[in-house]
Amino acid sequence: MIPALFFGAGAGAGLWLLLTWVLPPRPALSDRLAQASTHASAAPIPAADEVPWPARWGRIFVPGLRMLGPPGAAIENDLRITGRDADTHLAATALLTLAGLLMPWPAQALLALAGLSAGVQAPLLVGLVLAGLGFLIPDLDVRAKATRLRREFRAALSAFLDLVGITLAGGAGVEAALTDAAAVGTGPAFGKIRRALRAAQLTRTTPWETLRRLGEELGIAELAELAASISLAGTEGARVRASLTAKAQALRTHQVTDAETDAHSATERMALPTTLLFLGFLGFIAYPAIVQVLNGL
Repeated sequence: MIPALFFGAGAGAGLWLLLTWVLPPRPALSDRLAQASTHASAAPIPAADEVPWPARWGRIFVPGLRMLGPPGAAIENDLRITGRDADTHLAATALLTLAGLLMPWPAQALLALAGLSAGVQAPLLVGLVLAGLGFLIPDLDVRAKATRLRREFRAALSAFLDLVGITLAGGAGVEAALTDAAAVGTGPAFGKIRRALRAAQLTRTTPWETLRRLGEELGIAELAELAASISLAGTEGARVRASLTAKAQALRTHQVTDAETDAHSATERMALPTTLLFLGFLGFIAYPAIVQVLNGL
């Protein structure tokens, strides 16, 4: 009874996803009118990488997953800083979930050919567990990479602030200082800053506004704070060189604190194998005595 219910639920979910792809739901007239009356939002500044070929196979599941709610605003920010597209992420999630669900059945077929059988419940439960892991692994991977890239971005941002301060001290204007400082650096962070400044030139907007939007899209509050400080110099003529130097120093202090925290965490994790080895050694010593006591009863 239970396997039949699981198979029925899986078949129904698959048919629903296929129908969602073939016959997408039509939005209400009020939603269409609201879209027509509002201006189109600007495209994200960070560019997405090329779509890998396995993700193209899972595109048919993207509309159905979109209706369920994922990926969410936080994951979308993480995807922007890692250079991935949201549809590609959802397609990879669908493929991993489907692969985890189907993975135990070839093993079950091989066991059946060898004359062994684990029943239907075992591969079904293992498939459900693997499908759940396949659904969660892409999000966990994106979050881990986004955390690492944000740390690297903050490290590059502190160097960028120093370069901007030096250029301002040399008598350059605010926009020229930002452009020259971004042109000197290398790496993904400086590439995103250069792309944001180039977008500001093409759209004829202020560079601090584009930097603020970049900070919001990437989830980096320090970049938005930098844009707010520079806007004072660009609009009200305030001298922000000392403020930029202080922000750069604060970013470096934050990096040192994060490094010390990671070192303490690594030290604590190193104690776990030693503890397990000690417990195994105690069990190895106590096992003969326990066996003798139990045999004497």
